[in-house]
Amino acid sequence: MSRRISEHKAKAVPGFTERDGVDRLVWYEVHDRIDEAIAREKALKTWRRAWKIALMEAMNPD
Repeated sequence: MSRRISEHKAKAVPGFTERDGVDRLVWYEVHDRIDEAIAREKALKTWRRAWKIALMEAMNPD
């Protein structure tokens, strides 16, 4: 996890975080299998923004 965070902060990999200047982690989930993680990410992308914000605020109220 810490490797990925440092890559995002350094904008080492081209993509969303580099293009949009995203460098602050506000929420994450840990999964045992990559297929579970991908399925969860795809499901979250269909959620309304308000639901995503509520999820983040529940884990990280600051």
